Amino acid sequence: MSHVNGMHAVLALRPEVAGRSVDLRWDADPAEFRWVYRDEGGPTIRAAFDGAETIRLRGDGKTVLRISDAAGTLTPFTGTYLFDDPVDDAPVFTSYETGRRYRVTLLEGSCEVTGSGVLGETPRSVLLGGCGGPWEASIEELTSHRAPYRAERPFDDVVSASAAAFGTYLDTIAPWRDEGTPAVDLAAYVLWSATVAPSGYLTRESVLMSKHWMDKVWSWDHCFNALALAPGLPDEALDQFLVPFDHQDGSGALPDSVTQSEVLYNYVKPPIHGWALARLRATAARTLTHEELSSLHDRLAAWTNFWLEHRRVPGWRIPHYQHGNDSGWDNSTTFDRERVVESPDLAAFLVVQLDVLAGLADELGRPSGQWARERDDMLRALTDKLWTGDGFVARGVRDGRASSGSSLLNTLPLVLGDRLPVASRDVLVTDVTEHLTPWGLATEPVGSPLYEDDGYWRGPIWAPSTALVEDGLRRCGESDLADQVSARFRHLCEASGFAENFNARTGEGQRDRAYTWTAAVYLMLAADHQRREGSEVHQHRTRAATRDRV
Repeated sequence: MSHVNGMHAVLALRPEVAGRSVDLRWDADPAEFRWVYRDEGGPTIRAAFDGAETIRLRGDGKTVLRISDAAGTLTPFTGTYLFDDPVDDAPVFTSYETGRRYRVTLLEGSCEVTGSGVLGETPRSVLLGGCGGPWEASIEELTSHRAPYRAERPFDDVVSASAAAFGTYLDTIAPWRDEGTPAVDLAAYVLWSATVAPSGYLTRESVLMSKHWMDKVWSWDHCFNALALAPGLPDEALDQFLVPFDHQDGSGALPDSVTQSEVLYNYVKPPIHGWALARLRATAARTLTHEELSSLHDRLAAWTNFWLEHRRVPGWRIPHYQHGNDSGWDNSTTFDRERVVESPDLAAFLVVQLDVLAGLADELGRPSGQWARERDDMLRALTDKLWTGDGFVARGVRDGRASSGSSLLNTLPLVLGDRLPVASRDVLVTDVTEHLTPWGLATEPVGSPLYEDDGYWRGPIWAPSTALVEDGLRRCGESDLADQVSARFRHLCEASGFAENFNARTGEGQRDRAYTWTAAVYLMLAADHQRREGSEVHQHRTRAATRDRV
């Protein structure tokens, strides 16, 4: 698979015995992938990364490995062409879909090439180990040219180096882990394995949402990954936070998503960036410099002004989404009656962002009054226009009619904490409990007629909504309920992994099964829990020591 130009299957790797595919099981750890006979203990084929662009493969001679064109058919514009490079006799696959070459270099044993230079539906493959005995090879992803591959270290040293690199990463971002956080290693691996070097439109090291299919950086997803990195890798966290800001347009809008090969502007994403920046600064392992804060202020100001100047009907006080995709909650029931709405989450996020801007301006010695006035007016507008007495609703921009109020999205003004009137807070807290299942916060109550087990944002449990609501509950002083939300989501991930979302009734993982913001939120919640536990232990010991002295 390659993600450099969209996600594409390029090469198929199939173990064989006597020309037939063989039924092997596989296992893996962060450093190595292994094919293993089902009735034997040891691996028969091993694979490990030797750097970011090379895979090393080693077989013990019991099984051969066929590397073939995954597309199967080569046309003038699609598929994968195979040829023998006369410079070093290495077989090379060239992919139309990725625009990259994949060079196979034999390091030990035998290599047999089929279909070199042919077109159409003729099979194209490289067979490793066909003459018996141990074999070893490498596969490199190339652009136009690279010197012939030379193995600089034995295979076992490649595995050891990869294991050490991951171990260092794990110790850096989660030094607090213990037996009470059993999924931390896997969560860290999901982030580590989806981190890519600067390339194309990704001008910084970036954490993709997934290395499976969702191989992009969306302009709110990145905030959660940045927050997971901040305590141990503050420079990398800041880069992750700034990835979409590198493509901010003249109006101040952020793109919907960024990849190496494209930047999309058809939608935006919600302005949670003020909220995220405040959390990043509170947990980062270093203090941001004056220059960094000045740049962040300007970028955040432009992003905020986009909403205030280009997403408000003239004379109106609350900006609007043009589609559910703008909110990040693509098909939430909030958007069933009308897509273009003034939404309570949007207004609340902007109140927080305006408050962060006012604080930054004061810190930098700049005028802050404009941000403070906009903040206060936005808060008044939120409660004046979108509060019904029974909860917050979104309203259609054209007719002012209220949307459904059953989505968890409508509780997100909790992020305002004690800025909310007490009556509003109490109602929202009650609403949250109606969304709480044994596995966490359903995005639509399980008892709602609109609920769907696999309805994307119409029922399943998601990491970002969990993080925002959990944080909002703490800001409202509802620490016991926040603890429940945190504990249930952490247990969910420990039971079901780090899927894109989860069935709210069964806890089963759904959609993409290795999603970085899910892993990131698990790490955030687990780290926060460990800090609270440590603080309580410290306070208990301090009180005990005081009593002893008395």
